[in-house]
Amino acid sequence: MGAYYNIIYNGNLALAAGKAELAQNYKDNYWEILPIERMQVEEETNKPGETKNANFQRAEDKATKAIQKHNMRIAGEEYNPQMDEAFLLLGKARYFDQRFFPALEAFNYILTDYPESDRIVTAKVWREKTYMRMGNSELALQNLKKLFDEHIEFEDEDLADASAAMAQAYLNLDEKENAIAPLNNAIEFTDSNEEKGRYLFIKGQIYDRLGQRDSANKAFDQVIALNRKSPRSYMINAYMEKAKNFDYDEGDRLAFMELMNDMLENRENRPFLDIINYQVGEYYKNTDSIDGAVEFYNYSLRAQVPQQNNYLKSRDYLNLGNINFDAAAYKEAGAYYDSVMMNIPESTREFRSIRRKRENLDDVILYEDIANTNDSILSLVNMSEAEQLSYFEKVTSEMKEKAIAEAKREFQNKANNPGNLFGRQASNAGGGSRSSNSSFYFYNNTQVARGLQKFYRTWGEIELKDNWRYASEAANNAKVEEVDEEEVYLAEIENDPAFDPQNYISEIPSDVEVIDSLKKDRNFAYYQLGVIYKEKFKEYDLASDKLEALLQNNPQERLILPSKYNLYKIYEATGNTAMMEKWKQNILSEHPDSRYASILRNPRSLRDDNNSPEAVYTSVYRKYKDEKYKEVIDDTKKYIDLFTGEDIVPKFELLKAFARGRYEGFKAYEESLNYVALTYPQSEEGKKAEQIVKQSLPALKNTTFTENENEAVFYLVYPFEVGKEEMALELQQKLDAAIADKGYENQFYSSVDFYTPQQFFVIVHGLQSKLGAEGFGKILEKEEDYQIEHTNFSISDSNYQIIQVHKNLDAYLTKQSQ
Repeated sequence: MGAYYNIIYNGNLALAAGKAELAQNYKDNYWEILPIERMQVEEETNKPGETKNANFQRAEDKATKAIQKHNMRIAGEEYNPQMDEAFLLLGKARYFDQRFFPALEAFNYILTDYPESDRIVTAKVWREKTYMRMGNSELALQNLKKLFDEHIEFEDEDLADASAAMAQAYLNLDEKENAIAPLNNAIEFTDSNEEKGRYLFIKGQIYDRLGQRDSANKAFDQVIALNRKSPRSYMINAYMEKAKNFDYDEGDRLAFMELMNDMLENRENRPFLDIINYQVGEYYKNTDSIDGAVEFYNYSLRAQVPQQNNYLKSRDYLNLGNINFDAAAYKEAGAYYDSVMMNIPESTREFRSIRRKRENLDDVILYEDIANTNDSILSLVNMSEAEQLSYFEKVTSEMKEKAIAEAKREFQNKANNPGNLFGRQASNAGGGSRSSNSSFYFYNNTQVARGLQKFYRTWGEIELKDNWRYASEAANNAKVEEVDEEEVYLAEIENDPAFDPQNYISEIPSDVEVIDSLKKDRNFAYYQLGVIYKEKFKEYDLASDKLEALLQNNPQERLILPSKYNLYKIYEATGNTAMMEKWKQNILSEHPDSRYASILRNPRSLRDDNNSPEAVYTSVYRKYKDEKYKEVIDDTKKYIDLFTGEDIVPKFELLKAFARGRYEGFKAYEESLNYVALTYPQSEEGKKAEQIVKQSLPALKNTTFTENENEAVFYLVYPFEVGKEEMALELQQKLDAAIADKGYENQFYSSVDFYTPQQFFVIVHGLQSKLGAEGFGKILEKEEDYQIEHTNFSISDSNYQIIQVHKNLDAYLTKQSQ
């Protein structure tokens, strides 16, 4: 009796308090099927002696105390009938404290040591719930089925718990349809309205996922019918789920909006205004009322509590981003997509998809800005002088009217709120010392200066004397009329050059080269936009609009054929066979010898053609490895033009940067890398170029030669002018022979290195000191078998890198001769 009415009773109270706190702190995600039980399992385990909730620790302590002090196990038999209750309390406390292995131990102890207990069924149900929490839903489901097959008599609470656990096991195994029957049992036998409302809501969600909307709405109606018997969040979200299922073709739209408006006006629904406003926004979006959708998505965002319901916030931002994207407001769309990514986990597939779309938008924003700006300028260029004047007169007139209205509004506000006599700030008479923080008029230098200016403007220069306002001298000075400040300001607006049409007309370009450059940039932007919309966004209408407009703008020759081929592919993807055939025949008739024509005649050629972009790049890269840098630079320029708009272009650009670096030196290398990084920032090559610019170039900028003779790698270098290759080859053969004769094959070797377009080196590698390099050179010069008298010098590896990067051999030789 002491164990039951004192220790176990208080333990159960602590357990109930802990469960209530757990449920209160748990945030349901109504966008997913709710879990049967409101408990967030955390991956971090408790350290020894720690607990996630003090109430569960208290419940466990009470259970342990009851077992230790009140057990009556004599000769292997327990005489205290409350011990199974104590072990059950112990298991539940550990379960809710997320210590599942110890909880399982407690439940199993009841099953093995108290086989006659009336709590056996309860212990089995909780054991299976524990198995599920440990990730073994299959075993839990199998055991629960066996339990039901035994045809034992369940208490209502145990039957509800067992059925709910079985439903959760089916959900864990993604067998949604099988979860319905046990969930119905749980709904029927639970005596908790909170659980009944939750189970009914889950049932509706399951039917929704199975595509059975009528059954889902029926379940949600049952949740709504519970009204105040279950938490209001279930009822509100049941309304929202029904709203998602609204039939926009056959449903009563007027009744739907009346219901939504009633819910928005109900003061009890204030905590749920975010989701209600979101659903109204969805209604407007589905009825093509975009302005209404934007308005209510923003209402939803403003109604949300910080750090709560981040997923709903992400849906608002995503919808606003998509609306702006469809309206070609790409900067705004990009900002909204940034907000989406801040409110969803980085590990999700959706995050990666949004991130790709956001990165692609950078290019869209760039090229749309170029296209819109250049189109605007070119439209002005094409106007006659009279049309230009008429256009800017209208624009400046509107600007001036707006400025005047704003000025009048400001002065009206000043007149209505004159403040005190000495300015807007009130005096703190007797209130503190003279300081910069004082609000007293005469302590504010700005206010005093303004007052003096107004005085002089009104009264002129007045001598300091009595009755100055009435003296004849003052009367003469007072002829200076007070100037109306508002009139002065309005006059300034009238004379402001910003409102002079000629000021803008003079800025319109007239130079042919400038205009041609604008056209080229505009056309290239159109082409890039067409490709981006086609390849990255599958926005085929936008893509075809841009490419069609490009072909009507007299584009550069290199853009014409790729544009036509992309239009062919767009119409092929959209199933527009007439337009597809039109562009196919156009390419075959006007460009019969092109690579695109061969692809159209034989689609396999795209895969087999040795002239494919990938095959061409491979051949050019081989030239780079063979140090044919001038050929590489020329080839890359040619193929960049040929493959404009294809993904291979950034690879050619980066290869050209490397070749220019080796051929022309550091400045050319830096310039080319910056071009790749800024022009193709979303490509792998652009990112690699940016990384080199930030991490490698700073070190390569060094032009100071080291004098460290302890370096481990040195070279003996024989410089040659271009055109003396035969002489260089003869020398290299002598070097190889000398290395072999002296037994240095495993240590030394020779090579020919490019230096500049005018000079190259024959080099001996493998030398380990400056003296060793110079000594080897002298031996080869003196010995009769070789007599290599060609000019040479020794150089360390670090200094050799400097002269190769900066092409400053003369500076190095000068330093060595000093």
